[in-house]
Amino acid sequence: MAQVLEFKLPDLGEGLTEAEIVRWLVDVGDVVAIDQPVVEVETAKAMVEVPCPYGGVVTARFGDEGTELPVGAPLLTVAVGGAPAVDGADAPSVAAPATSGADAESAESSEYSGNVLVGYGTAGPAARRRRVRHESPAAAPAPVAAAPVAPAAPVAPEAPAGPVPVISPLVRKIARDKGLDLRQVRGSGPEGLILRADVETALAAQEKPTAAYAAAAAPAPAAAPASTSAAATGERVPLRGVRGAVADKLSRSRTEIPDATCWVDADATELMAARAAMNAAGGPKISVLALLARICTHALARFPELNATVDTAAREIVRLPSVHLGFAAQTDRGLVVPVVRDAGGRTAESLTAEFARLTESARQGTLTPADLTGGTFTLNNYGVFGVDGSTPIINHPEAAMLGVGRIVPKPWVHRGELAVRQVVQLSFTFDHRVCDGGTAGGFLRYVADCVENPAVLLRTL
Repeated sequence: MAQVLEFKLPDLGEGLTEAEIVRWLVDVGDVVAIDQPVVEVETAKAMVEVPCPYGGVVTARFGDEGTELPVGAPLLTVAVGGAPAVDGADAPSVAAPATSGADAESAESSEYSGNVLVGYGTAGPAARRRRVRHESPAAAPAPVAAAPVAPAAPVAPEAPAGPVPVISPLVRKIARDKGLDLRQVRGSGPEGLILRADVETALAAQEKPTAAYAAAAAPAPAAAPASTSAAATGERVPLRGVRGAVADKLSRSRTEIPDATCWVDADATELMAARAAMNAAGGPKISVLALLARICTHALARFPELNATVDTAAREIVRLPSVHLGFAAQTDRGLVVPVVRDAGGRTAESLTAEFARLTESARQGTLTPADLTGGTFTLNNYGVFGVDGSTPIINHPEAAMLGVGRIVPKPWVHRGELAVRQVVQLSFTFDHRVCDGGTAGGFLRYVADCVENPAVLLRTL
């Protein structure tokens, strides 16, 4: 007899709690191998192909393309160990009677890899065995082939014993502000974890018990004055995916970080000449961004206060030992900030190659969550948009960002005479909690000196 196992949306890591189904890679009735990708999802950080830890026949899929599901929601069911039926609601009926002891353990271990997403969290075989052994066919969710599955979080009639399964401080704050007792909420996450969607659904259920999920998913619009009626009928763009993540991060940065900006014009003629000489010597071409990255890493070695983050809970400044350099990249999906690991130990050639690789991955939408997290300092080259200056928002939780404008010929006093030189504006935004203006000014002045006279770097090599 076949045993039907349910595969839920796994923990994708980096604090992500939901993902949107972009494309199904398998259909009901397909045979899948262990660790075969079955669905492509879009998180707030990247596009990810999710592999299934079971091998067998797909009996049901949960959610259409475009559906957003929370972590822990069912993705599909797979029948292992036999030839199952795959016709809609009849699919769960092929589940074998509950086995016990070594039989159940050996049956599942042979069809389970444990590698849901390598490096980003996986449910171990032991935990999965416990869930499968105690679930009954009647409790299994009904497969839905053409309708999205709404996150279910019914309010329990009695408060459960033991600690409340909540990890996110934001979830606790929302419940506290709304007067919701989390002990009365049943979580839909792994092992009963209470997610933000569960709290929002429970709050909606309190207001409209007969239409809890409808109220949470589509709240009635507030009445608008006649003068704004035209605006109310305009296009509405959901803040989700990359756009939603950018909005949340920038809002948090503006709320938490007391930032300040200073800027200076620099003569980049010598830097451009040095780059031309390096490229003329043969070998891999060196990009301007790579040279600026080298300058930044050397400047951060002189001013380590700026390669830091602020632990608000502990009221401490954490100075970081390595420079993981982020750089802003505009894509069709929105603004992303890929991260070059250990940028301080890379050569100009290595930095050029890594910038090119990450930029291409960003354009193709294949960046992983690891490529987009862990940055300690950001380099923002907005000169590619044809502008000279900007006051960028710091990439939370970093403490600083260097902005680079376009490099253009301008009148400049050079050696006491007016000349046409290649001039660039550099702007530096910093978290005023980690340092004062003197440190920020010293960092920016050192960067400008290196741009104007690249030989300055030779003294630090």
